[in-house]
Amino acid sequence: MNRPADIIRDFYRKLAAGDAPGALGLMAPDIEWITMWHYKVDGRGPERVAEGLFKPMMAEWSSASLIPTEFIVQDDTVVSLGDFTGVHGTTGKKATARYAHVWTLKDGKITHFRQYIDTLAVAEARRP
Repeated sequence: MNRPADIIRDFYRKLAAGDAPGALGLMAPDIEWITMWHYKVDGRGPERVAEGLFKPMMAEWSSASLIPTEFIVQDDTVVSLGDFTGVHGTTGKKATARYAHVWTLKDGKITHFRQYIDTLAVAEARRP
């Protein structure tokens, strides 16, 4: 499983199974992670992704999933299109937001991630 799309599919599978350490293990030590929503990854590296995104997201949402529906691959770049669904832990509101994720890989590791998501759908679920 060295093809970029297979690695990204494996990332989503690991997240869906609750295997955050496994998902983090697919990342390069100096990964750059850029998001459009209120979670911010300050600095580079898997531990920064865990601290800035995974931990606060798991604490805020009672359930959350990323469901990729399409993959577009060119060399070491993978674009995944799909849906984020989640139930906010405080408001109980459900969010359904379309996303586009742009992944760059090198030597079988994820080196860059950029997220584009319907931030309004997420914000409305967070609003009391």
